[in-house]
Amino acid sequence: MRATLDEFKKKALADPEVEKEYRKLSPAYALRKQLIKIRKDAGLTQAEIAEILKTNKSNISRLENVHSTISPRLSTIEKYAKAAGYDLKINFVPQIYSTPE
Repeated sequence: MRATLDEFKKKALADPEVEKEYRKLSPAYALRKQLIKIRKDAGLTQAEIAEILKTNKSNISRLENVHSTISPRLSTIEKYAKAAGYDLKINFVPQIYSTPE
């Protein structure tokens, strides 16, 4: 029987190096998931939000891509949010664990 995704994730995160990398990438992944969610909730396609932002669809695709190595500017994220009908709110939370850089 195949392991479920949750079982696989639990086993993978038991490795300290995998867990460290997962924690490092988690905020960028969460951001991109949220960008996609607000765009879809607004009923917009990538092409439509690109038109509002006066950019190319490929730029929106790259911005939303969870595997992208680019780090978008805060101003870009704010413009994207406004185009989808949202305001940007940034929230800081205390670290539960320490991660040496």
